[in-house]
Amino acid sequence: MSDAPTSDVWLVVGLGNPGPAYAGHRHNVGYLVTDELASRMGSPFRAHKAGRADVVEGRLSIGGPRVVLARGRGYMNESGGPVKALASFYKVQPDHVVAIHDELDIAFGTLRIKLGGGDNGHNGLRSMRSSLGTGDFYRVRAGIGRPPGRQDVADFVLSDYSTVERKELPFQVADAADAVESLITDGLEKTQQRFNS
Repeated sequence: MSDAPTSDVWLVVGLGNPGPAYAGHRHNVGYLVTDELASRMGSPFRAHKAGRADVVEGRLSIGGPRVVLARGRGYMNESGGPVKALASFYKVQPDHVVAIHDELDIAFGTLRIKLGGGDNGHNGLRSMRSSLGTGDFYRVRAGIGRPPGRQDVADFVLSDYSTVERKELPFQVADAADAVESLITDGLEKTQQRFNS
């Protein structure tokens, strides 16, 4: 028996910064994962009328719940406004919101899935928590590791993946997309058992 909730709409948010200048940055892994999920759903992102976000609506599996993939059009630290607008528009409660984001405290190539928690200095999560009025939403945390040497954290997250990491990145993105699908269909516990490394 699945421990997945029974609501019919999930809002899956890829955190990142818009535009080609940011596309390859570690901070944009959430966008990469939502791109993969959109590809699996066979639909391109399009502007949403509720404002400042691009969305894809559909299902990740036959007979599965409705899913809205979303990417804000504003910067990472403004993620909460578009997320709140979309949650209101689609009538999605925080326990049916999934944020996909980069995580400094996890090694590159690994994932952690959890419900709730702090923002750990992540501006996108802080903005979401503030706008939604709670941190009790799901997180698919894609590890990027800590910056090497004395490199500033902000410079690190806003820099491109290394050559070695770029070779491994498609596997991490595919795993994170699989984790989102699992979370929605099989629930948190099974997903954590499968993906938390």
